[in-house]
Amino acid sequence: MATDRLLEVNALDSRYGALQALFAVDLRVAEGETVAIVGANGAGKSTLLKSIMGLIANRADQIRLRGQPIGDLPAYRIALLGVTLVPEGRRLFPSLSVEENLLLGGRMKRPGTWSLGAVYTLFPALRERRYHRAQALSGGQRQMAAFGRALMANPCLLLIDEASLGLAPLVVKDLYAALPRIRAAGTSLVVVEQDLTQALGISDRVYCLQEGRVALHGRPAEFSRAALSQAYFGAA
Repeated sequence: MATDRLLEVNALDSRYGALQALFAVDLRVAEGETVAIVGANGAGKSTLLKSIMGLIANRADQIRLRGQPIGDLPAYRIALLGVTLVPEGRRLFPSLSVEENLLLGGRMKRPGTWSLGAVYTLFPALRERRYHRAQALSGGQRQMAAFGRALMANPCLLLIDEASLGLAPLVVKDLYAALPRIRAAGTSLVVVEQDLTQALGISDRVYCLQEGRVALHGRPAEFSRAALSQAYFGAA
C-alpha cells in the first residue's frame, strides 16, 4: 500500500441549508488505500461522500485532492480530476441499455485501464445483458452497472455509497470480491457501509461517524469490536 496522500478532508462542516450535518470531520486517504466509513443511519456518511464529490458546496481548503483545494468545485470538475461516485440507489438511466449507461460514464475520456471490455471482464453478467435496458435488470445487476459506469471514468478515487443495501448476501459477496481487483488497477476506494463485518473485512482503515462527528478511526486491528460498536451506536 502506498503512503502518498491522495485525499485530505480538513475540519469539514457540511450543511443542508440551516441544518448542519457534519462537524469538523477529518479524513485521510492514501494512494492505493481502501477506507471504510461506518455509522448508523443519519450519522453523516452519505453527506461526507456528497461533500467530497462536490454535490454539497464547502470551502475550497476543506477538501484537497493530491494537495489541490477542491472543496468549492462543482461535481463535474471534481469528476474530471478523477473522483467518481457509486451513489446509493444506483441512479442509472432506466430507459437506456446497460452499455449506453456505461458509455456515459466514459464521456470524460480520462486515460486509464477501464474500458467496456475491462468492465465486462470484471462483471460478466453485464456483458450478457449489455443491450438490455437498465430497468430490466435485477438489483445486483444494477449495482454492477453503477460500479461499471463509475469505473469507465478511470477514477483515481472511487466513492461507494452503501453498495450492499437491499441486496442478497451472495450478490454482496460478488461485489466485494471485485473491490481488490479495482484497487489493484490503481483506484483508491472510500466505502460507506453499515455492515461492520463487510467494512472491517475490506478496509485498511475505518472511520466511524456518529451524529456528524468522527467517533473513532484507525486500522481495524487497533480497536476491539466492542469499542467500534460503542462508537457506532453511542453510549448505552
